[in-house]
Amino acid sequence: MSIFEYNGSALVAMVGKNCFAIASDRRLGVQLQTIATDFQKIYKIHDKLFIGLSGLATDAQTLYQRLVFRHKLYQLREERDMKPETFSSLVSAILYEKRFGPYFCQPVIAGLGDEDKPFICTMDSIGAKELAKDFVVAGTASESLYGACESMFKPDMDAEELF
Repeated sequence: MSIFEYNGSALVAMVGKNCFAIASDRRLGVQLQTIATDFQKIYKIHDKLFIGLSGLATDAQTLYQRLVFRHKLYQLREERDMKPETFSSLVSAILYEKRFGPYFCQPVIAGLGDEDKPFICTMDSIGAKELAKDFVVAGTASESLYGACESMFKPDMDAEELF
């Protein structure tokens, strides 16, 4: 069993016309044993930017704390919120600097950029980005989620269809 599968997770992000959706399961488990059913895996960075963290729960919480710290420093210095593209580069850099002892997380980033253009991407544990124009998935249930997303995705869905 991989360390990424230890706590289990399922994350998906999908884009629509000037909108996006990000979803996850809420289960925290240790292999086949359920510990909690209200574990947070999607975090709000600011009003137009969210990150979902699948993988080892302790590493996900630590990585989230580091990302909040770095975003607050950016806000103080730049006096504005980070764009999703900038934030994905920050996440990639933080993951890559720990490549020899990585965070066992697969982040999914979803947000609205300039002119409410949706942005989604996912990464592996060392920060290699996978940009997408339709949907991204991560976690132990990613194979099943790919099939569901491929069958349900249509280009330019509005917010009602997407949710």
